[in-house]
Amino acid sequence: MTTLFISDLHLDPSRPAITDLFLAFLRGEARQADALYILGDLFEAWIGDDTPSPAADAVATELRALADAGVPVYFIRGNRDFLVGEDYARRAGMRILPDPALIQLYGKPVMLQHGDLLCTDDTAYQAFRAQTRDPAFISQFLSQPLEARIAFAQKARAASQAHQAEMKAGDRAQFETVTDVAPDEVINTFQRYGVDTMIHGHTHRPAIHTLQAGGKDCTRIVLGDWYEQGSVLRVDADGMTLDTL
Repeated sequence: MTTLFISDLHLDPSRPAITDLFLAFLRGEARQADALYILGDLFEAWIGDDTPSPAADAVATELRALADAGVPVYFIRGNRDFLVGEDYARRAGMRILPDPALIQLYGKPVMLQHGDLLCTDDTAYQAFRAQTRDPAFISQFLSQPLEARIAFAQKARAASQAHQAEMKAGDRAQFETVTDVAPDEVINTFQRYGVDTMIHGHTHRPAIHTLQAGGKDCTRIVLGDWYEQGSVLRVDADGMTLDTL
């Protein structure tokens, strides 16, 4: 049996083929898994569990069917869908984990996270993250009418795109550095939690990295995005593979 890890699907009505690919994955390979872990950014945007979305409804239906078939589904919120709440989680039959989360994977402790907490060089994003994760902000935001939430999300997305465009235009190499994980933060995270294996997404740079942290050999697995294809990490008692679908 195999445990499956995915992230950064960014499901959106503008890319229906990817939603269809994910639904087929849930009906197919995922049905044979020990568990499915979704490490954030399942959706391109999420402004509340009350948002009408046929695609989100279809995803919830298939995730619930997977859970009902005996495959546990776990979810860590991402930077695009950090407002996914318990109402949607119940509909989808998935359990929301903290970010980061420590799990036992075939007898081995492993850290899971979305990955944005590792990108500490992007100070503007980290400040925005701190503001929007504040419980008071979340409560105030979700209390607004749907139209107001949509307008805020569109404005925030436009500002993010402008910020990234500005960084790319100024220094492409610096942009790549800032939007990737900070090496020192990676090492500090390994040492802080006492693990030697970490799995995350967010950066859209799929790879399996080996490094030294605190005198130990460590492995950091970065999941791929689903913008143009699927990406899945398969782990069993004998090892792991990071593949595209």
